[in-house]
Amino acid sequence: MANSEPIRAMTGIHSVPKKKKWLTYSFWFILPSFLLYTLFVIYPTLNSFNLSFTNWDGVSSEIHYIGLDNFKEMFSSDRFYNALKNTLILSVSLVVLENAAALLLAMLVDQVRWFKNLFRSIFYFPVLLSGIVMGFVWAIIFNYNFGVVSQLLDKIGLGALKIDWLGNPDFAMIAIVITTVWKGSGYYMIIYLAGLQGIPAELHEAAAIDGAGRWQQFRHITFPLLAGAMTVSVMLSMIGALKIFDQIAVMTDGGPGFATETLTYIVYKVGFGELRQGYGTALSLVLFILILIVSLIQIKLLRKREVQM
Repeated sequence: MANSEPIRAMTGIHSVPKKKKWLTYSFWFILPSFLLYTLFVIYPTLNSFNLSFTNWDGVSSEIHYIGLDNFKEMFSSDRFYNALKNTLILSVSLVVLENAAALLLAMLVDQVRWFKNLFRSIFYFPVLLSGIVMGFVWAIIFNYNFGVVSQLLDKIGLGALKIDWLGNPDFAMIAIVITTVWKGSGYYMIIYLAGLQGIPAELHEAAAIDGAGRWQQFRHITFPLLAGAMTVSVMLSMIGALKIFDQIAVMTDGGPGFATETLTYIVYKVGFGELRQGYGTALSLVLFILILIVSLIQIKLLRKREVQM
């Protein structure tokens, strides 16, 4: 019996109570955050399924169930399909342009020898700006009468080329894309920069010795080894584009007409502007399913690309 303690220590008999005690402590630490998350995220999400089958106005205490009427109205509405089209166009444009700009900025910063942190901070600074503030700034820049772009064209004698960026349906979406790319590229630049710094310099040196040029090194070394960073960046930019709101609310209010109205913005306008929370909740449910499907497809395709490279 005297030698039983070393044996217990070696077999880990005493570790079971300690593990249970640690799990108990962990549970009490996690509980407050879990309760808050349940109250403000899980419960509203589950309740939205219930509200999507009602005609609730968001104010009244009376809720009447109307079955699938909200979804029938949605899928027979031209406004919904216009918002869906705008959402998809905006999402594809932002994913391509944000990641292209971010990769270019990351490669430029990675090649800088002096003041690398300064340039990194400058390119990242727009990310720190509020979406509302940034929207107001760019709305002034694009203003047809006194905006920076219009004044610059007037100064150089090209006033005839002025464009009403935010008042013309053909250019309003382009203005939103430019604004969002300017704000978001710095965030994804950090992800790509981390990936670039993880690529061994010996690979580029060996390729240069073998006579590979810059483009060949990028195509056969840099781009394949950035597959993981690209997966993360594309996923985040796509999700962000599908739920974009601030820029549209400040710059165009979904207009002119319905030219820049997206699914996220139509949820806001229907739910809070028209006091049709039931219909707005049905729209948000469709948006949730769309984001889920797109995310799953992206994960599958991008992970497959990582394996192939």
